[in-house]
Amino acid sequence: MAQEQTFRFHIQMQAKDLWKFSMYHANKGYLGVFNVLFTLASLYLLVTKWGETGTAYRLLLLVCVMMFTVWQPGILFLKALKQAGNERLKTAMDMAFDGEGFTVSQGEQSMKVTWDEVTQVVRIPGIYILYMSRIRAYLISDQVLGGERERFAGFLRSVLPKERLKRV
Repeated sequence: MAQEQTFRFHIQMQAKDLWKFSMYHANKGYLGVFNVLFTLASLYLLVTKWGETGTAYRLLLLVCVMMFTVWQPGILFLKALKQAGNERLKTAMDMAFDGEGFTVSQGEQSMKVTWDEVTQVVRIPGIYILYMSRIRAYLISDQVLGGERERFAGFLRSVLPKERLKRV
């Protein structure tokens, strides 16, 4: 059945998608746990020690609270805006999926990727991430998928082993 299904998507990379991808990588695993615990501990100290501490200590704790809640997301968003302005990312991609893999076309270039080359597919809110390696991935947003999201998820489950799918 998976062999018969095909999907075609026209993808124009958006800064918000790149930002979500960056936030996922910046906050996954132990690093994300550390970020949350550090922020909560800083917030706790800020609230409980407010009356006992001087201005410098309060400012330091405020900086610690804002580090992973305001600055990191802000810096990653600025980076995503810059990346989205890159000429390679400004050019839209066409992706065609079938039972054997998918073809990525951008401008005059085209590349075929088999399902064996896909190391992992991760679903984060609003985006599917198709990893070819630790540093090479394709992003497909829900906006691009439109009403095909559930059907596409079922297709991915049919062509890839369960151990290569995360939250799909």
